[in-house]
Amino acid sequence: MTDSPADATPYEVLGVAASADDEELRRAYRRAARETHPDLGGDAVRFRQVQVAWERVGTPAARRAYDAGGSRPSSAPSGSSAWSASAGRPGSGRDAYAPPAARRDSRPRARSHGHPGGRSREVFLAAEREWVGLGDPIEDPYDPSLIRSAPRYIRRLLGEALAEESTAAIVADMGIGVTVWHDLDAGAEGKLDHVVLMPSGLWALESIDWGGPVRVEHGEIVGETLEPGERPVKELVRAARAVQKQTRVRFTGRILVVPDSAVDTDVQLVGPQRKPTAFVVRRSALGQVLNGIWSPEGAVDVFDVRDRLQQTVRFV
Repeated sequence: MTDSPADATPYEVLGVAASADDEELRRAYRRAARETHPDLGGDAVRFRQVQVAWERVGTPAARRAYDAGGSRPSSAPSGSSAWSASAGRPGSGRDAYAPPAARRDSRPRARSHGHPGGRSREVFLAAEREWVGLGDPIEDPYDPSLIRSAPRYIRRLLGEALAEESTAAIVADMGIGVTVWHDLDAGAEGKLDHVVLMPSGLWALESIDWGGPVRVEHGEIVGETLEPGERPVKELVRAARAVQKQTRVRFTGRILVVPDSAVDTDVQLVGPQRKPTAFVVRRSALGQVLNGIWSPEGAVDVFDVRDRLQQTVRFV
């Protein structure tokens, strides 16, 4: 369990309401621990999730700290908040959810166009306002205690914005030889999160956080936390095709960027090996992939493609 807002809360892991009293919470923990214990036929990963959930809300002091939006206990799994480290965010607190601050260092950065995560944040804020009650003021929409009490579908909207911003931070650090466009208009297909141009190719990227592990099956991403009917690979392909048709450029490949905790390997191919439909890439491995593992240097005419995109791309 990480500190991504898309993840299940400790209460959801234990199967109780956040308003449950301490005794009800203890009974839920014992039941969940018994059902998931590996020695009793349970799943080791789920068992560990139950233990971490209990660490976070199992005592009155820990529960008060969690409900107030405090940080995770020091016994949390190593690397569990890596989802935010790439964007320079702390693992908990308001700053973990608020839009990233402007960078002040002078390192060379990729050329960037558009607003990464902008549309996703707009959708999140609108959904949060509707949940709280239209017309009711929200003093701080990024208050951790408010976000943690929100329904999971609202938390996932924020998780998507954070995922897009984290990808943008990684690409920005790849230097001035890279150009990236964010939140591209894909017409009826919605939007394409990122288009990255560099000598190794032109890449269509989707950044997403489902708040749980996923796997590749029959050419698609599947997992318990996906919405019914959600088909991420198909949606990425359609959005990329719409942008490709609009701009008259051809993508080298398509990449789904996922949290490190979502998959077991850095890179997975979706579809045939000779011509994969897409790559599923751990966030920490994205820079290595974009730097040319899959395409030779000079695979595209960077200047020509950049000019065509600048003249034709539309943003949402």
